[in-house]
Amino acid sequence: MIEIRDLVKEYSGKRAVDGINISIGAGVLYTFLGPNGAGKTTTMKIMAGLLRPNSGSVIIDGIDMQREPVRAKKNIGYIPDHPFLYGKLTGWEFLRFVGGLYSMPPERVRTRGEDLLGVFDLIAEADRLIDTYSHGMRQRLAFSACFLHDPKVVIIDEPWVGLDPRNIRTTIDFLKRQVKGGVTVFMSTHTLDIAEEIAERVGIIHHGRLVHDGTLQSLCEGAGSKELEEIFLELTA
Repeated sequence: MIEIRDLVKEYSGKRAVDGINISIGAGVLYTFLGPNGAGKTTTMKIMAGLLRPNSGSVIIDGIDMQREPVRAKKNIGYIPDHPFLYGKLTGWEFLRFVGGLYSMPPERVRTRGEDLLGVFDLIAEADRLIDTYSHGMRQRLAFSACFLHDPKVVIIDEPWVGLDPRNIRTTIDFLKRQVKGGVTVFMSTHTLDIAEEIAERVGIIHHGRLVHDGTLQSLCEGAGSKELEEIFLELTA
């Protein structure tokens, strides 16, 4: 579902992403780890079609993001590290707006929207202006909008900011169900205990280069059964 091939992105002659190669199949939760400035967000913005690489390619479900961006984007959902929501719209109005971007039938927006707002405990708040939402409510609405069109691939950059423990658990359980249903989730996080709980595969990036790509089990066994935090700190020292 995701093929990243020899991906390079430079800023002022410095490589923020330096020759990354990753291949991920359907129904996999891939956790992308790295210190601040390692190149995680740049990589994910290229995957989402928001940045163009200097070289290399991103293939989403067989579609080249650079050659056919509109077609590729139909298959993805994306939550950036700081989601932008239109504050003067209500929650429902925002979902209808997003549904329109994907040419969804109004009835499908309504039924799928009700399901997602229910999952993320926003039904009672859906007719309020987004300006009145707390940070956590905005994050939950961003999740609802991301999954509205049933994407095959979901790219999520640091999703836990603003969520309380109950909503983190709800979101983790929701992501697990989506992956079990065949959705591929590519997620970055600094929360290593959550990564350790949910990741099937782990990629660790440092100075723009992929220093590990494999299952969590193989990573820990290869390091002498150390904890993920200890391995991460060693690989990114």
